[in-house]
Amino acid sequence: MAFGWIDEQAQLRARAGLVRTLRPRPADSPLLDLASNDYLGLARHPEVTEGAARAARDWGGGSTGSRLVTGTTELHTELERELADFCGFQAALVFSSGYAANLAAVTALAPHGSLIVSDAGNHASLIDGCRLARGTTQVVAHAEPDAARKALATHEGTAIAVSDTVFSVDGDAAPLAALAEACREHGAGLVVDDAHGLGVLGDGGRGAPHAVGLAGADDVVATVTLSKSLGSQGGAVLGPARVVDHLVNAARTFIFDTGLAPAAAGAALSALRLLRREPQRAARARAVAGELHARLTAAGLEAVRPDAAVVSVRAPSPEDAVRWAAQCRAAGLAVGCFRPPSVPDGISRLRLTARADLTGQQIDRAVRLIGETRP
Repeated sequence: MAFGWIDEQAQLRARAGLVRTLRPRPADSPLLDLASNDYLGLARHPEVTEGAARAARDWGGGSTGSRLVTGTTELHTELERELADFCGFQAALVFSSGYAANLAAVTALAPHGSLIVSDAGNHASLIDGCRLARGTTQVVAHAEPDAARKALATHEGTAIAVSDTVFSVDGDAAPLAALAEACREHGAGLVVDDAHGLGVLGDGGRGAPHAVGLAGADDVVATVTLSKSLGSQGGAVLGPARVVDHLVNAARTFIFDTGLAPAAAGAALSALRLLRREPQRAARARAVAGELHARLTAAGLEAVRPDAAVVSVRAPSPEDAVRWAAQCRAAGLAVGCFRPPSVPDGISRLRLTARADLTGQQIDRAVRLIGETRP
């Protein structure tokens, strides 16, 4: 029977306790949210939602075509200019998602005969970019620049190293300065995904590359998402103008994809301008993450020290993680639940996201509920 193998796979997932389900949430959910990636609390900010509504009124519900046909509006180019300026890069190119931006950056910058050195902890979108690229990929130990250096030393010719700046599972930061040094020793480019750094790290939230002095370098390319700190949807690639020009001509997820909806572009632009005016939001998100970690650790839980706004709390097993998250939800707290095969190290976790708009009372409640429902 066609697709009969799907039933077998479903049974295997069920026996392993790894079935994923969709839970539609209402617009007025009563849950305390520590599961979303709305790090700065801007997704529902009146200026951001009005920016989305205004863009939809002006430009319509969709962009109507690919960016090279009718999908590029004046709003897209305005967002690209301000995003590049804020993050300290020469140019930016907006995509319909951060996933599409990562696929574009990796595939277009790793031609046939090139080497891609990829961190073992990278996000699925970077991994898929490596799989689709025409270059050869070598996966190296997580967050170890010397491992990347050794891999690059084995290759002559075009090469790039690819890494998250902040890894989405445990929230640990990559050693970007040391990684860039390893790349430069071998004439390789550096491509980093700053999805979890933009809005949280760097001066006023300008991102991890800006924080370590790599923004604007001619051998560094960064990707970002507009769906986390900026509370919208979409992604972008930041880098030298010649790299952006190359992507316009060579990146399939740019050439053949419908452009980002105007409402999402308008929301992201409004959020970016708000962050410029209120740079303290970035420091507040980091402070909340630090407080969550300190208090959960003091309560005897195994929490990973956060480098940005993600706080990871270890669970004994996948089943325990699922039950723990469900019990938190039943008590009024939404938390993330990460387990194999989504995590490369096979360790199950609750994943908490600190938000700049969390109050002290909400932090108290979250810590209490996580402790009371622990397996």
